[in-house]
Amino acid sequence: MAQRRGSWQQEYVRQQQAAQREQLRMQREAARQQRAAEADRKRRERERQQAHVAHQVQDAADRSTAVEHEVDRLRQLLRDAVVSDPPVSFGRLRRTHRAQRFDGSRRPGPGPAPRWEEFAPPAPGALSALFGGRRRYEQRLAQEQALFEEAEQRHRAEEAKHRAKLDRERAEHAAKQEQAARAVRQFNAELDQRHTGYLAGEPASVEWFLGEVLDASDYPRGFPSRHRVAFRPADGSVLVEIELPAEDIVPAARSYTYVKSRDEMKALPRPEKERKELYASVLAQCALRTVHEIFASDEEGIVDSVVLNGHVTTVDRATGQVVSPCLITLSSDREQFGKLRLSQVEPTACLKHLNALVSPNPYELQPVRPIIEFDLKKYRLMDSMDVVAGLDSRPVLTSLSPTEFEHLVRQLFEAIGMEAWNTQASKDEGVDAVAISKDPIFNGECIIQAKRYAKLVGVESVQALAGVVEHKRAAKGVLITTSWFGRASHTFAAAHGRLQLIEGPELVYLIKEHLGKDVIAGPVPPTRRG
Repeated sequence: MAQRRGSWQQEYVRQQQAAQREQLRMQREAARQQRAAEADRKRRERERQQAHVAHQVQDAADRSTAVEHEVDRLRQLLRDAVVSDPPVSFGRLRRTHRAQRFDGSRRPGPGPAPRWEEFAPPAPGALSALFGGRRRYEQRLAQEQALFEEAEQRHRAEEAKHRAKLDRERAEHAAKQEQAARAVRQFNAELDQRHTGYLAGEPASVEWFLGEVLDASDYPRGFPSRHRVAFRPADGSVLVEIELPAEDIVPAARSYTYVKSRDEMKALPRPEKERKELYASVLAQCALRTVHEIFASDEEGIVDSVVLNGHVTTVDRATGQVVSPCLITLSSDREQFGKLRLSQVEPTACLKHLNALVSPNPYELQPVRPIIEFDLKKYRLMDSMDVVAGLDSRPVLTSLSPTEFEHLVRQLFEAIGMEAWNTQASKDEGVDAVAISKDPIFNGECIIQAKRYAKLVGVESVQALAGVVEHKRAAKGVLITTSWFGRASHTFAAAHGRLQLIEGPELVYLIKEHLGKDVIAGPVPPTRRG
């Protein structure tokens, strides 16, 4: 027994030792796996970091390349226009209508007509006929015949419905094609009229065409596109006012680099001297390019000379106010400008050759005085009419003709102390009168619209006036009516900041105060709520 006990103890010890060895083995394996996992984590982190660094380095290179490309475009503004055809001509403006054929195949119909073979039951055999098969066959045949006839009727109805739908769609397609063709014919007819007016030196046609030319000029993103054009047929001169880009059009960074130690993208600044020189070159190129495009597009030689004023609208760093100083003004005739090889000139030197007045420090917005101010010739002024003298006692304003009412409004502004003119009705571009004040508080052009209404003036009229004010770069817009405006109109005018709305009661007061006449505006506006 002692021997068996000793043998059992030895076996127990061996098992304990084996368990300890297995536990040690598992601990070593777990440690090995942990070391492997940690090594793998570190490897992935190194790869992620390397990929991040490579991405940032490439991003810095891409940004630098983009800046170089942007600067190259700024340096090539003039050359790009010179080597290209004029952006617009009357021939290119013509439209063509390419009629599209109506394709009925894309509108599937009801499919093929039903066939009797799909319905006909199988004829009974000789044996089946002896045991009532013939009778059952005839019953089945009558049923299938009815189903076949019903399917034929349904198919015919679907076919008729499909044909009717195709006929409607074909007619609608033809109507749309005719409408599109008519629109093209109408546009081309109006274009021909403009071309005829252009050849005759009609200011409105010349100004419209040159406006189209300048609108089509392809500048890089970020460049302003606003401009005004006035043509004087007496001497064939064009006065053009363009908006120049602000100084931030020149990239502040020359290139980019990635600083690995700080994990940051760093912009290497463009030297101040280089920025100022490049900005001066951009302004000079814009001015020369505008004059070039006007002369180049004027194939008929209607324009003999161009006077250009280039303004920049920006925020004065000294005052924080929005300013629009003139930085370039030049005058050149066709012969003088035609002698220039614009693809070879240095822009700022070319302006000096043309005796242009250029800001000595455009980067600091130091202005020059324009050779010619953009004046009221743009508005097609007409002779004045004295309406006040013909007013009877307590007249109703809505009984006046539209022209009489517009002249009455003009006389009101003159009585207030402003210089005012009425515009020609056919070419007023939404302007009924123009007024100018030299008062130090309100100095500039005032666009006036007069609405001789007996009902609410819609907000769209206020929005349209805002567009005219922006287009003509006027200091203020005034919308006068014999009736009233809604809440939306007052809200819009207040948000715009340069619009003033004058309703019937206020107009009556102003006429009494400044013209000494008692008048009646017209209908009484409804009571406003809320």
